[in-house]
Amino acid sequence: MSDALRMAGLALRAGRLEVGEEPVAAACRGKRSRLVLAASDAAQGSRLRAERFAAEGQCLFLILPCTKEELGGALGRSACAMAAVTDLGLAQAIAKRLAAEDPAAYGPAAERFAAKAARRRARRGGAASKKN
Repeated sequence: MSDALRMAGLALRAGRLEVGEEPVAAACRGKRSRLVLAASDAAQGSRLRAERFAAEGQCLFLILPCTKEELGGALGRSACAMAAVTDLGLAQAIAKRLAAEDPAAYGPAAERFAAKAARRRARRGGAASKKN
C-alpha cells in the first residue's frame, strides 16, 4: 500500500474523509471538501461525477494510481471509487506523497496545496499580530 493510501486511511480514522458518491457530493456542495480522489479504474461516469463534484466544491480532483479494491482496502471496505478529504493539512499530505511517487502527474497538485497552506499561515500570522 502506498503512503498516499495510508494517509487516506488516517484521514478516515480522523473523521476527515468522506467515502462514496453521496457523502462526497454532500461534502463538495457544502464547500467542506479540499480534495476529491477517484480510483484509476472507476467507471467513466463515476469519474466524471467526482470531477463535477470537485468543480462544484471548488476543490482539487485527482485520479489515484490505484484500483477501487486498493483504495477500498485502505479504507476498510471491499471497494471504493471516490472519496473526499475535508482537511487541508491531510489533503496536502496526500498530494505530497503522491507527488513523491510520480512528480510529473502529481507535482502541480502538491505545489497548489503548498501555496494554499502558505497563504493560510500568512493569514493566521497576520491575525495573531493584530491581536497584540
